[in-house]
Amino acid sequence: MTSTSTGPTALITGASSGLGAEFATQLAAGGHDVILVARSRDRLEELADRLRTAYGVQAHVLPQDLAEPDAADRIAEALTARGLSVDLLVNNAGFGTCGRFEEIDPRREHDEIMVNVVALVDLTHAVLPGMLERGSGAVLNVGSTAGYQPGPYFAVYSATKVFVLNFSLALRQEYRGRGIRVTALCPGPVETNFFEAIGTRKAALSGSFSTSEPVVRAALRALDRDRAYVTPGLSNALGAHLNPRRPRTLVAAIAERITRKVLEPEQKSSEPATT
Repeated sequence: MTSTSTGPTALITGASSGLGAEFATQLAAGGHDVILVARSRDRLEELADRLRTAYGVQAHVLPQDLAEPDAADRIAEALTARGLSVDLLVNNAGFGTCGRFEEIDPRREHDEIMVNVVALVDLTHAVLPGMLERGSGAVLNVGSTAGYQPGPYFAVYSATKVFVLNFSLALRQEYRGRGIRVTALCPGPVETNFFEAIGTRKAALSGSFSTSEPVVRAALRALDRDRAYVTPGLSNALGAHLNPRRPRTLVAAIAERITRKVLEPEQKSSEPATT
């Protein structure tokens, strides 16, 4: 189905599943044309077809591995070639690692930084000038509750999410009054394939999972209200705001007592894991 929609356009990274697919769905339902970015062309095409049929929007597919150094340049070139501008950038793509730092594959953690931090910054650089020229636009960056404190055994992952939160807060201050909204989403554990990729459901330290739909709904509502950041779920929000921030060494020590459980062997079960 070919759409003639001329609504605002949202670019969503990590759009093939999980939060990314839910962002694409809710934005399309609200009248946004969407640009879907992820590694899997087949999954993106399937989602794009579904959104075009269900909501009559334009859905563009841009397969791209965001761990590649020139990922944002390639996406920017594709946008130019197709004559597309971005009104809302959803930097959703990301993944995690956990365990003892010396035992984690350095190449995996390098790619983690490239996806969670470098691609996020590069894509923001790529689309923000156009937003400023048009006098409006928005950036929604997906962080994590892991970004509120140091995370022993999640050292690189939590550090990338600290970056996402502080980067978002800083940009928001820079662009207030210039037509650009910036919001950070910092969710707790969400039922996605994140935990399959990280290798253990023990990485959900709270043990309490949400689903993608209410998390995305809360994020888009926060963006509409021009909130600086949002942590969906009462227990997640309380944990984020009631945890001490200093002294930093004490905070890290307390965190280590909580996070060390990811080092424990997984209990075998006859029940399949939920993803």
